[in-house]
Order: sequence, then structure tokens, then C-alpha cells
Amino acid sequence: MEERRHRFLINLLKVFDLVLVTLSFGAATILAAYSDNRVSIAEFLSIRVKLSNCVIFVMFLIVWHILLQSYGLYRSKRFPTREADILEAMKAIALSTACLGAGAVLFHIRMVTPLFLILFWSFGTVLVAVSRVALRETLDQIFQRGRNLRYVLIVGTNSRAMECARRIKFEPERGYRVLGFVDDDWAMLSEFQKSGFPLLCDTSELPEFLRRNVVDEVVMYLPLRSNYERASKVAELCEQNGILIRFDGDIFSLKKAHSRAEEFAGQPYLTASTAARDWWPLTIKRTLDILFSIILLILFSPVFLLAAMLVYSTSEGPIFYLQERVGLNKRRFRMCKFRTMVRNAEKLMDRLESLNEVSGPVFKIKNDPRITRIGKLLRRTSVDELPQLLNVLKGEMSLVGPRPLPVRDYEGFNEDWQRRRFSVRPGITCLWQIAGRNSIPFEQWMRLDLQYVDEWSLWLDFKILARTIPAVVKGVGAA
Repeated sequence: MEERRHRFLINLLKVFDLVLVTLSFGAATILAAYSDNRVSIAEFLSIRVKLSNCVIFVMFLIVWHILLQSYGLYRSKRFPTREADILEAMKAIALSTACLGAGAVLFHIRMVTPLFLILFWSFGTVLVAVSRVALRETLDQIFQRGRNLRYVLIVGTNSRAMECARRIKFEPERGYRVLGFVDDDWAMLSEFQKSGFPLLCDTSELPEFLRRNVVDEVVMYLPLRSNYERASKVAELCEQNGILIRFDGDIFSLKKAHSRAEEFAGQPYLTASTAARDWWPLTIKRTLDILFSIILLILFSPVFLLAAMLVYSTSEGPIFYLQERVGLNKRRFRMCKFRTMVRNAEKLMDRLESLNEVSGPVFKIKNDPRITRIGKLLRRTSVDELPQLLNVLKGEMSLVGPRPLPVRDYEGFNEDWQRRRFSVRPGITCLWQIAGRNSIPFEQWMRLDLQYVDEWSLWLDFKILARTIPAVVKGVGAA
């Protein structure tokens, strides 16, 4: 019954959010129409009844729903703060607005003007933020009055178990209450007794305690390596009583990898990964890669053709330069760029090794003598990177991600921590690209890439893309 009620409330919230986006869309349309004499409200209403426009609007509602869901706005979260809820909602709305703008360009939707997008973003942000604050405030009041509480029993008395209890104790508005701890006598039990938390019973007395007390959840902090038998019996006991049990996912004390439970080959597993694993955000990222690549290829097609003509007419050799690069999880692929060097540039590299200006295994020379006259212009404007949009469409690259390195540079890596950058799909632009490119030392470059891997979100991609434009215009670090 409790699970059914929870699902019903979540579905109700999803419907409410769809109503909010419809209201935001309508309000933005009315205000944009009043400010633009070219399109009247009557004309807009006549457009909406067309089947094609209805389909586009339904598609947008689906994208809106997927983005809100990907940011965890429909998960049952008692611990995140109001600020975190609002921030996640704002990020989802900003990306929704960007998707709407991209769709307007792709499908030639006249009503979606820059003013409309600003108004839609403003209304959507205010409505969703206010609704989330009101919802959180209501839940906090319910929890503080002692209603709908979740009573938690913690098995184990180590430092992590006590830290969990302190967090729950200091945030009563989240609706959890710690009943106490369960553990057998061990060397550090005296340290636990100084904490002031109650030790309710040992594991042999736990069955009787569960029979006679209200327990909604059991949190397991027993070290599994040395206490497997005890932990197994506690888990079996919770299963028999129908009590939710949580396990500490950091079994191996990994510093960067995040643990999560998932199914693999028909069996449940606990997986640990440093890269993002959520299906929805990655699917959205790939969808946006395809959408924006198509739009950019269309918009820059005149530049594309002009660059091809200049390369072909000013130096001998092919228009495009295909080089084997190292991509996702060390997969090899051929990256496409406009050729900016003389035809035999690879063969001349050995003679220029002593002139390398970048630390580490990467080879970079600011005034590389192999670069052609047109090549310098293409590099300074980053036009030579445009053909990589084709690699993005093929799925070998993303718009945003660590730059794919040549095989020669990869083979020069001497630290395993640097190779973690290959756990995500490489990209056309990244933190290194907007922070100075070739002017940055190799180790700092690698740390920027790992910062991207550790902090990745759709919002971070959006910010990097926005900052790439001024970096390209200024030619920061270009060589």
C-alpha cells in the first residue's frame, strides 16, 4: 500500500510539472506575441491546431520530462537541501530551453524567438522553483511534526556507522529517526560508547528486537570481509521480516569510483565506476550531440566549403587529415580535421622532437614549421576542428569531452591515474580547451580532464559549450 501511494504521488508530481511547462509555454507565447507585431496571438492559436505542431509540442513535453527525471527530481530524496532541489530544477529547465531553441532552428518554428526563449526560461524557472520550495517546506513540516517518519536501525558501530547516525540526527526535517545500534562486543566498542548513541542489543538478540519494535529500515555497516556470516544472517532476517536493508556501498574504500546496485546477466551486482552510469543523462547527451552536430554542419556549411577550397588550392595533399586517435576506453578511431600541415608532416616530426614546447608525452610547437599559411588561419580560428562534427555523428566523439590524443602521445603516458580520462567519450571541446589549451602544462591538462570526468553533468557540458565560443573568438592558446 505504501509503495502504491508513493508511486501515485510521484506520478501526480510528473503531471503537475507538465502543467507547469504548458503554462510557461503559454505565458511566454502571449508576452512574445504582444511584443512582436509580426505574429498575433490569433495566428499562433491557428498554428497550434496543426498536427505537425502538436507532435513537436508533445516531443518537447517528453524531453522536458526526461530532463527533469534525469536530474533526479522524481526520486524520493529526504536528505538533499532546498538549494540543491532548486539548482537541479534550474539546470534541467535551462537545458530544456536550449533543446527548444535547437528544435526551433531544426524545424523552423517561427514563434520560438530569442525573446520567447528568455520568457519561457524565466517562467519555467520561477514556477518549478516555487513549487519545489513549497513541496519541500510541506514535507519538512510533516516530518517535524512526527508524521510519516522512517525509523532506522544501524547494524555496526564503526566510524562510518556513527557518521551516518550524526547526519540523520542533525537533519530531523528529512523524516528519519535513528532507533539505535546493534553490534557484538569488539575492540573499538568502547570508542562507540563515548558517542552517546544507544546500543540496543547484539546480533543474537536482533530477531526478538525486530519482532517487538517498529523498524522501517536497517543500515548495515558490518565489515563484510571479517563479518560475512553475521552480515548474511542479518540480511536474511530483514528479508524474512520485510524490512528494507541498506548496505555501505564503499566496500573497497575507493576514492573516486561511485558504487551502485544494478542487474547484469540476470543477476544483481554492486558496480563501481568513475564515469557517469545513469542511462537518461547519457542518452540526452548523445541526442544533443547528434542534434547540435547536424545544426552546426548546416550553419557552417559555407565555412566548411570555403575552408576545403582554400586547403585544396594552396598546398599539395588531401583536404582532410585523418589521424588515428585513442577514444572511449582506449578504442582507436580515425579523427577527421582539415589538413593544416604539409603533406609529409608525420615524417618530419622526428627532426622536430627537440623543439617540443609542452611537458609530458604530448608534442606541440607554437610556431610549427610544418603548418601551412592557410593552416595557421584555420588553427587560429579553430575552423580546422569543424570536420570532427562527423566523428560526433558517428558516435566516436562528443561535443564535450577530453580531447582525443594521438596513439603516439598515449603510449608516452607513464601514470595510470592519467588514463582515467579515457573512461568517457572524447570531445571537440573541454575544460582544457577553454582554460588556455597549449599554454597549460601537461599534468594540469590531465587534471582538468579528470575534473570533467568526476564532475560531469549535462549542465557542465552546457557551460563548457557556452564558454567555448569566446575562447575560440579570442584564440586562447591556439597553435
